[in-house]
Amino acid sequence: MTTATTTGYLVRPAEPADLPGARSVMLDTFYQVFGIGYLPEYHQDVIDPATMYLAHPRNRLWVAEHDGVIVGTAAIRAQGPAHPPHPAELARRYPDATTAQLFRVYVRPEHHRRGLATRLVEAAVAHVRATPTFERLYLHTDARTPGALEFWLTFGRVVHDARGPHDGFQTVHLEIPLDR
Repeated sequence: MTTATTTGYLVRPAEPADLPGARSVMLDTFYQVFGIGYLPEYHQDVIDPATMYLAHPRNRLWVAEHDGVIVGTAAIRAQGPAHPPHPAELARRYPDATTAQLFRVYVRPEHHRRGLATRLVEAAVAHVRATPTFERLYLHTDARTPGALEFWLTFGRVVHDARGPHDGFQTVHLEIPLDR
């Protein structure tokens, strides 16, 4: 879907030369948007995106580029939610062999409201739909991020709501239908 709001932006699969820019978008999101910083137990893919996304045969990374600068990212990993930290029933429902998990859908704040996140997600969903070994597309989001849950509900449905007073995250788990 290309609209006037995304004129001048290119959404495409990442190449090796894009990785420093993609890493910068991701790290800046962790620090400046989420306020959590780099957490090695969750963010190792950001330090070595070449191995995680370019070398792995079932994983992918897309970028949004504007005037030669990477301003957004989205990724697919061939893995379900890990237990722990996520509930065991989700790990059973979304096994690694048949699940694609959507990760790292980030757009620099100064490029928000141009449809870039939608275009990045659409590229990832199209890839998953075209990959017969994927049976499900799973993601989780932190509902504290303004607009995040509402955005994801335009693509899919909640399968587990883990929000509560017990931890610092307000995690909601979703599935995007593949409608093949």
